[in-house]
Amino acid sequence: MHRARKRFGQNFLQDSGVIYSIVAAINPNPEMHVIEIGPGLGALTRPLLGGLEQLDLLEIDRDLVAYWKAENLPGLNVIEGDALKFDFFEWAKSHASSGGVCKVVGNLPYNISSPLLFHLVSAANLIDEQVFMLQAEVVERMVSKAGGSEFSRLSVMLQARYDMELILEVPPEAFDPQPKVNSAVVRMIPRPDFSLNNAQWHALEKVVAAAFSQRRKMLRTNLSAYSERLCLSETELKARAQDISVDRYIEWAKELAN
Repeated sequence: MHRARKRFGQNFLQDSGVIYSIVAAINPNPEMHVIEIGPGLGALTRPLLGGLEQLDLLEIDRDLVAYWKAENLPGLNVIEGDALKFDFFEWAKSHASSGGVCKVVGNLPYNISSPLLFHLVSAANLIDEQVFMLQAEVVERMVSKAGGSEFSRLSVMLQARYDMELILEVPPEAFDPQPKVNSAVVRMIPRPDFSLNNAQWHALEKVVAAAFSQRRKMLRTNLSAYSERLCLSETELKARAQDISVDRYIEWAKELAN
């Protein structure tokens, strides 16, 4: 039996009720194109494959790659690679011509979750839905609204690109070995109204990073480098980064990119 490896952040899901709920949220069907990141021992893989014509697995652990290739399951395509370097845009593009929905799913290693979420943004215009298990604290930040204590740079950047929903909370007992933190499942659907070009997206990255650089400071201080170009109101100058809505940040990004 494969033992979980700490360096890959492996915690294997084993609670059948949680597994059923996640698979139901993904709702696999034969027309769907799905890639699973980090399948582990197959808690999601096997039930997903039951509803799909083909399932792609992306795995970095060579032992698990060998395990899944040896299983030789019909419809299973095993890809050895690092999710942070994998070209999800090309993966989705390769399936676009055949129609059907493209989904990315996985129980993500907590140690790479934020950089991986940002890496996936580049493919968002070709991916219909992402369903991920993550550390609960990260999901709280992802879905937090402006004004909340968890509202952060991660909240703004991901909400600018996706509509997100926390769909399930998962206790440590659902895994082996048990992590020291609670987990949660989030659904991410690319926003249909997203209209930022590359220059505007980069401007958003810059203004949001500057705004949140010192959370306790007012925007008068954090956005001083941009104040002439953004025409901040007196209320905004006295506000803190977490008090500004995602849509307002998007407006600022468009102004800066002009």
